[in-house]
Amino acid sequence: MEKMFMKVDEVMEALEVSESYAYKLIRKLNKELEKTGCVVIPGRIDRKFFYEHFYGTQAYKGRD
Repeated sequence: MEKMFMKVDEVMEALEVSESYAYKLIRKLNKELEKTGCVVIPGRIDRKFFYEHFYGTQAYKGRD
């Protein structure tokens, strides 16, 4: 079973970006989630939310 949240290293790998940029993206996406009333965890991003925002409806490994 795939984990619900992605850590910075997974974001770095998925997007081929630096650690600092991955953290910046996580913060940005978490701010969007907070606006909808969701509780967020600093340094982590919901996997489904991440892939929906970067790849739209395109399937990814582990997606339901």
